[in-house]
Amino acid sequence: MANWVYSFGAGKADGSARDRARLGGKGASLAEMARLGLPVPPGFTIATDLCQHYYSNGKSMPDGIQRQVETALQALERVTRRTFGAGDHPLLVSVRSGSRDSMPGMLDTVLNLGLNDDTVEALARSTGNTTFAHDSYRRFIQMYASVVMGLEQSMFEDVIHCVKRKMGMTRDADLGARDWQAIIARYKGLVRDELGEEFPQDPFAQLWGAITAVLQSWMSPRAITYRALHAIPADWGTAVTVQSMVFGNMGEGSATGVAFTRDPATGDDRLYGEFLPNAQGEDVVGGARTPHPLTKAQSTDSGRAAMDIALPVTFQELKDVARRLENHYRDVQDIEFTVETGKLWLLQTRTGKRTPRAAVRIAVDMAEKGLISKPEALRRIDPASLEQLLHPMISPDVERTVIGRGLPASPGAASGAIVFTSEEAEEARAVGRRTILVRPETSPEDIHGMHAAEGILTIHGGTTSHAAVVARGMGKPCISGANSVRMNVSKGILITGGRTLKSGDVITLDGTRGEVLLGELPTVQPELSGDFGTLMEWADEIRRMKVRTNAETPDEARVAREFGAEGIGLCRTERMFYDDDRIRAMRAFILASDDDARARAIDTLQDMQKADFLELFEIMSGQPVTIRLFDPPLHEFLPRFGREMEDTALAMGVEVEQIRQKAEELHEVNPMLGNRGVRLAICYPEIIEMQARAIFQAVLEAGKKTGETVVPEIMVPLVAYERELKYIKDRIDVIAKAAIEEWGREFKYLVGTMIELPRAAIRADRIAEGSEFFSFGTNDLTQSTFGISRDDAGVYLNEYLQKGIIDRDPFLTIDVEGVGEFIRMACERGQRTRPDITLGICGEHGGDPASIQFCEAVGLHYVSCSPYRVPVARLAAAQATLANGGG
Repeated sequence: MANWVYSFGAGKADGSARDRARLGGKGASLAEMARLGLPVPPGFTIATDLCQHYYSNGKSMPDGIQRQVETALQALERVTRRTFGAGDHPLLVSVRSGSRDSMPGMLDTVLNLGLNDDTVEALARSTGNTTFAHDSYRRFIQMYASVVMGLEQSMFEDVIHCVKRKMGMTRDADLGARDWQAIIARYKGLVRDELGEEFPQDPFAQLWGAITAVLQSWMSPRAITYRALHAIPADWGTAVTVQSMVFGNMGEGSATGVAFTRDPATGDDRLYGEFLPNAQGEDVVGGARTPHPLTKAQSTDSGRAAMDIALPVTFQELKDVARRLENHYRDVQDIEFTVETGKLWLLQTRTGKRTPRAAVRIAVDMAEKGLISKPEALRRIDPASLEQLLHPMISPDVERTVIGRGLPASPGAASGAIVFTSEEAEEARAVGRRTILVRPETSPEDIHGMHAAEGILTIHGGTTSHAAVVARGMGKPCISGANSVRMNVSKGILITGGRTLKSGDVITLDGTRGEVLLGELPTVQPELSGDFGTLMEWADEIRRMKVRTNAETPDEARVAREFGAEGIGLCRTERMFYDDDRIRAMRAFILASDDDARARAIDTLQDMQKADFLELFEIMSGQPVTIRLFDPPLHEFLPRFGREMEDTALAMGVEVEQIRQKAEELHEVNPMLGNRGVRLAICYPEIIEMQARAIFQAVLEAGKKTGETVVPEIMVPLVAYERELKYIKDRIDVIAKAAIEEWGREFKYLVGTMIELPRAAIRADRIAEGSEFFSFGTNDLTQSTFGISRDDAGVYLNEYLQKGIIDRDPFLTIDVEGVGEFIRMACERGQRTRPDITLGICGEHGGDPASIQFCEAVGLHYVSCSPYRVPVARLAAAQATLANGGG
């Protein structure tokens, strides 16, 4: 027969911390603490196997489980010298959940189980405290009827409020035994009236009702949502722990609380937490009473005595136990405890959640003290959390009025006046006014407004939409897909959270949480402490892959260098043309009516490009710079609307009809699959020839200025045929030869391609014949593999996630089985042809920790990501090296 039940207590346990998968976090920690001889109330844990069986077999219990539970219960009676459901000293138990990973508040608990009309009187006699006994009974009825029987908790709260109001009382503590007895009678009547049945008096029926309720809470809506957010598999299941009750509500000298072995906000090495005198656990969770601090150093209210003052002996015992547990687990512990008339009991210990700032400080401190190794310190940090350390954050002690929510597309916080157009954002910036740009969605033409605004809010789009990607590169907070927000640009109003806001009203964006907040809120600027720098140094010592950045502007390049970027892995040259003066030059080229006009426009663009590349080469100071040749279709640079066309025509001295005709001529039904990238270069070779001349001129000037050897990497986008690449490379070589002859100086350069089409991956062996590097453009490779647009996929991909069809958004984390196979294939085939080929990734996945793990596994040489994700990638690359057996 399968072993379902594992006992613990009295210095012994059937399990240990290693049995977390079977006993859940709570059961494993209780078993481990019992083995350590710590004061743990004895009990037993029903393994997660029961939950798995329950849902795999039509919510039925397995054979033999009842007998095993009864045997464990009898053993518990012997250890505690109490009898379950009878006798002068009744045994009461708690029934608690226990997932493998902590799911705080998501699963159900029942306390004081075993009380009924008889045992409550026995409890009163054995403790000599009638008020305590009946208070415990009403707590049990209230919790059991809510958790197990499905009645609303508020119904019972209404009864208590009614009694207190009738008697002129304000606190539960003012109620005596007779008051609780009256409330108990009303509670049982409420159950009878609402459910048509009596409150169960049989303790064994109570026990199985509670066990079943805990199992069912595993599939509650809140638990399902939490698991989806935290990537916890549904088939793990929850354990059920049945533990003898200890009481923190027995009057003076009793309490309940939570202690962290270190401050979870700052990482300071000091005991930190809260406790409630004369209370049970649900009083802490419910928040009906204001807790007291554990230490006088924490105290901000002299009216609430700290535990080290009120219970000094017990506090010292807790402090000693906390240090012992932290040293044993080698990590910060979150400890739940109860004090029963001066006796300390430990109810749980688990790895303490902490802020990113605290996590870094704690990991470095523990490594420097020899408690953990440097590699372990690196493993302890969630790479994605580092982004929060690099951006301003809303001050934690201010009141927040949330008026809208969307997807957290780019972290950080910013306040500003609402503007609905990019032009308004620019005008406001010119007079020193800060703004938040609100758009249905953004397009490349909004780049100037996005640059001018403090943050971006879009009604549509996802976390990989244009707004999200550009905002992350700029380091600006962005919320996308705020579907509950409505806007009317013509009227200049925004309707959200039951409020109507107009242009000029001030809002704050919390891009980390995806929250739109009313008014201007103070922010806390990031402080990259010495601990942060130390952690990054350790990561750099271990990681194999290089980390580059995606950057087009000097500001982005400088930020990336400060964050440790080792070159530019993607310079999207088209983004250099979106400022007003530059877009006019590009439009002049597109609208040119003769060769002379086109040549003048090309000369102007070349001067701009040379200046751009020169500054980037100087900033990167000899580090590699990968320049992607012009990629988007030309129609993106033409005005789209009537007034915009009229203004452009006036500024350029051309007829509106000329612009309209050219826009119609260039219009494409699906521009993503249209005349862009290498196709555009073949149709308009003068564009890439101009860019090549600008690159080589900048290389020669930068080398002369800095003394560093600059070797640009010229990347041809959207290649599908090897002959496409050869056609363009031949022209680049001609331009290079002419530049060498003109300047009389040799220089090196590399020509490669971006692998972003399935055919390119399949033909990578042939393409590698003319390509010195591959850079995987995983944004477009994901789109072309799935046949979906990342800008429009948010709605149905969210449905796919909720319904379990996919586990992760493929635009956030590489789809290993599909897109990943194309990458693996291209790497293998490309290296067969050219063993020394350089392999990198420059899509948004380059900053995603899970994707970086895959990049390490397939042997890429570098990842490239937005500037503010560079530290994330450095740490994730180190973790990937460790996971792959390196370091």
